[in-house]
Amino acid sequence: MAATPALSEALLAKYEPVIGLEVHVQLLTASKIFCSCSTQFGNPPNSNVCPVCLGMPGALPVLNRKAVGFAALAAMALSYRVNETSIFARKTYFYPDLPKSYQISQYDKPLAEHGFIEIDINGGKKRIGITRLHLEEDAGKSLHEGFPDAATKTAIDLNRTGVPLAEIVSEPDMRSPEEAYQYLTRLKEIILYTGVSDCNMEEGSLRCDANISVRPRGQQEFGTKTEVKNVNSFRFIRQALEYEIERHIGVIESGGKIMQETRLYNAHEGRTYSMRSKEQAHDYRYFPEPDLLPLVVDERWQTQIRAALPELPEVRRQRMIRDYAITDGDAETLTATRALADQFESAARAARNPKRVANLVQSELMGRLKWSLKNLPFRWRELPLRPIWSSWAQSRERC
Repeated sequence: MAATPALSEALLAKYEPVIGLEVHVQLLTASKIFCSCSTQFGNPPNSNVCPVCLGMPGALPVLNRKAVGFAALAAMALSYRVNETSIFARKTYFYPDLPKSYQISQYDKPLAEHGFIEIDINGGKKRIGITRLHLEEDAGKSLHEGFPDAATKTAIDLNRTGVPLAEIVSEPDMRSPEEAYQYLTRLKEIILYTGVSDCNMEEGSLRCDANISVRPRGQQEFGTKTEVKNVNSFRFIRQALEYEIERHIGVIESGGKIMQETRLYNAHEGRTYSMRSKEQAHDYRYFPEPDLLPLVVDERWQTQIRAALPELPEVRRQRMIRDYAITDGDAETLTATRALADQFESAARAARNPKRVANLVQSELMGRLKWSLKNLPFRWRELPLRPIWSSWAQSRERC
């Protein structure tokens, strides 16, 4: 990875990074959050639009109940407190792909608050606090390449406008790029288990903005932060944070001053570039959305949502270790997805030797899947998993 001029280990050890993440999760609803337009990815540009998501005069939003249920389910999986009453707000700013020039979001009264995720660091557990989870609509998409005149013009696709998002905002509790990587890995795993999103980063179903600052070790006050926006892989997020930590330290050590700004990460060059100055909350001129009543998720509705909460990955790992006498490594692999864990348990319950089943899944089944991914021109979710699993399952009687 290309980077800033190399800094000595002693200089890097002199400073402490402070990292917080904002993750946007696209909810897996069939229609948008405030209208009935389709959320289908890949449709012709500007075909999934209507007067509501285009912000036409007189068009009124109607809240998608399914989106609320999905967001609340994700919040419960992340140990949030779901607020009985939350308020939608208008967040005013101009982007070419934001036709209304404002975004319906939530601000001071979000859907859920005070969650956490535990990550494994240096053989121990560390709890990362999550400030809030709020609902909002997505903006459109600006396309800068793939057109004959892309060098001088930007194309706009508004299909994504109004797609429901759950924004998950962490506390600034992470102190290294590795901690940020582990947090994102666990967050994605939990969201996938709930089934509220497919978390497909290539299609924009999961996007991450990283806030990073550094401070001398022992100092309580935070340094000036920069935001690295819309990085499309966890590996690149880690690389972008590594670059920014070295850049911040280099600027400070040379007597310069860190500017609060939004930056973009160029994965080919391994470095970030300034995009614009970073807005403050007051720049967005938040005020309550006048066309939507307060959102009430009462105790009865919360109970119904909580009943749909699946057994979560960490809890399931510990139970499988206890029930099937498998190793920590086995459990980690076998709970990588909810479907794989379900399939393993189905076979293990019928077998005399669950450990043998675990070994067969990780060697024979996973080997076939890896071969398929390498050799077949399909995306992973389109692979013929049932025939692969069925042929393997026939051998479980030998266990």
